Amino acid sequence: MGFKVAAIQMCSGTEVERNVGTLETLVRDAAARGAIYVQTPEMTGALQRNRKALFAAIRPEETDLVAQAAARLARELNIHLHIGSTAIDLGDGKVANRALLFGPDGKKIASYDKIHMFDVDLDNGESWRESAVYQPGYEARVVSLPFARLGLAVCYDVRFPHLFRAQALAGAEILTAPAAFTRQTGEAHWSILQRARAIENGAFMISAAQGGVHEDGRETYGHSIIVDPWGKVLAEAGGTGEAVLVADIDIAGVAAARSKIPNLKNSRDFSLVDMA
Repeated sequence: MGFKVAAIQMCSGTEVERNVGTLETLVRDAAARGAIYVQTPEMTGALQRNRKALFAAIRPEETDLVAQAAARLARELNIHLHIGSTAIDLGDGKVANRALLFGPDGKKIASYDKIHMFDVDLDNGESWRESAVYQPGYEARVVSLPFARLGLAVCYDVRFPHLFRAQALAGAEILTAPAAFTRQTGEAHWSILQRARAIENGAFMISAAQGGVHEDGRETYGHSIIVDPWGKVLAEAGGTGEAVLVADIDIAGVAAARSKIPNLKNSRDFSLVDMA
């Protein structure tokens, strides 16, 4: 039995209230098109490189504007709404890059704090130190929903396949990596990483993304994507601007892919011998 899922592409600015307004418009569009699971990108609430301005804009989860709007929309539209992530004030100068999942009753089902921090030095002087602002999480999460088992991850996590393998072994049928991929890394790796995580785990991969030039000066790759367990791209957005991707998926496709290539079952423990 199939159902519709949606990935929301945004180009979040620095003002949380305006981003929440965009979120509401796009989520309503997705629900009107029949999606029962809707996912938004990483940093839905705001993309803000200035540390002082970021701390002035964010709130604890209990009063966070994105969380409040998501709970209300999930209840009103009778959907599962997955906020890919938003910045949450933890107090004492600490911030979480936190995913939030709400059910049709408006109650939070789960949260997940991004584990892997994007600390990189790229070509052309592009450098990021996510760990300078955000406190990493320590727990991977798999959630049972009425229609599937869902694994939670965020952006840079997609480069760590053992996280997704652990989720698949725990029964995850849908994997996720909502993101704000830089244009430089996205052009090189986004699509292949998304398809690889789907193929190697025999699972659907749904990743909503930020796309375009943002108010804080960064440029993100976009190309929000939905991939089936055989690696087929079911839907993909363009590189810039807002978009609502909707696709029909059938969880039976997971069992079909895993029966054809049962690598989850065929995996074996081994030891590594260094012959140097």
